[in-house]
Amino acid sequence: MDTTTIREDFPTLREDNPLTYLDNACVTLRPDSVIEAVSQYYSQSPGCGGRSPHRWGSAVTQMVMRTRRAVADFIGGERNEVIFTHNATAAINQVAHGIDWKKGDVILTTDREHNSNLVPWLQLERRLGVDHQCVASHPDNTFDLDAFEAACAAVGDSLRLVAVPQVGNLDGVSVPIQEICKIAHDFNAEVLVDGAQSVPHSPTDVAALDCDYLAFSLHKMLGPSGMGVLWGREETLANLETISGGGQTVTMASESTLDFAPGPERLEGGLGNYAGIAGTAAAIDYLSGIDMAELHAHEISLNRIVTDGISGISGVDIIGPADAASRGGITAVTVEGADVHDLAIVLDEAGGVLVRSGFHCVNGWFQTHNLMAGSLRTSAYLYNTPEECKHFVDIFTEAVDALS
Repeated sequence: MDTTTIREDFPTLREDNPLTYLDNACVTLRPDSVIEAVSQYYSQSPGCGGRSPHRWGSAVTQMVMRTRRAVADFIGGERNEVIFTHNATAAINQVAHGIDWKKGDVILTTDREHNSNLVPWLQLERRLGVDHQCVASHPDNTFDLDAFEAACAAVGDSLRLVAVPQVGNLDGVSVPIQEICKIAHDFNAEVLVDGAQSVPHSPTDVAALDCDYLAFSLHKMLGPSGMGVLWGREETLANLETISGGGQTVTMASESTLDFAPGPERLEGGLGNYAGIAGTAAAIDYLSGIDMAELHAHEISLNRIVTDGISGISGVDIIGPADAASRGGITAVTVEGADVHDLAIVLDEAGGVLVRSGFHCVNGWFQTHNLMAGSLRTSAYLYNTPEECKHFVDIFTEAVDALS
């Protein structure tokens, strides 16, 4: 991967002595094209899409249609299957609160979910009496397919939805989505995939996955904040109740009539984030020019440098499998005798290295494993280099020695 050329597209990486940014699982940097696309909406055609017929309104309407098509192509779906949301959290909540649940319906998740794919189900459990159950992972955090199949069989016809991450943001571990979908569908259950950590990093084909819903965020894949996507099969989306009624979600609304609009607009209440959609188009265009399989391999090669460099440090334990190839671009570690937040600050101040510290929104996993000190996490992306990863290893080693 030509990181030298890629880095020229990012303003923060063109600076003299740029910071070493390894917090990409939280949010990525943005290239010039995305920043310019957002700015151009505000400066050149700041109209209302799907409403006003004037030239600005028409331009925005066409831009939204093109972006919807581009997103669909990127993930192997159809235009009418793409819903624009605020982020993956909002996409998951649309499914969670849009399904017509019955008391006793069962939702299965893993035991290492991001709060965005846990809290909605806990809310439903408390409010509607649905039954949320976790499937325990193997000791190394890999997915236990046998335990999952047994859990499905145990609840039988009560199984309504399986909601799992394709890649965990805690540790970068992938789960076998195709096998999960086959088993879940055998029990007539739907599958929601949290793709926040997978869509930005490897090729995605919803038809091949055979899932029913896919949620992801653009801020994790070069796009603007405040933009996400819910993909769903057209027939499954049609069964969801909108949780943000109003605006263009209807064709007619009166005291006696409530007719919802067909297609994606029914689930996109209110004025759209048109600047964000413009930035989404630019981000998808940028990533469409990248070999996503090569990107995935690039991240693993960087992660090997990090993994090999810190594996021998006393008191440092990697969360998840020891092999970097099983963790994509993510390495999360616990550090005995050190406060991970202090450690992250030292990395920043001493070496200009920016990483994540804490629970990474997977609080429940840390509580279950009695690791309430949290962890420190690095996560690589297409613009990161071997030199940056070696720099992290050097600064991390010094910081651990100083703080432990």
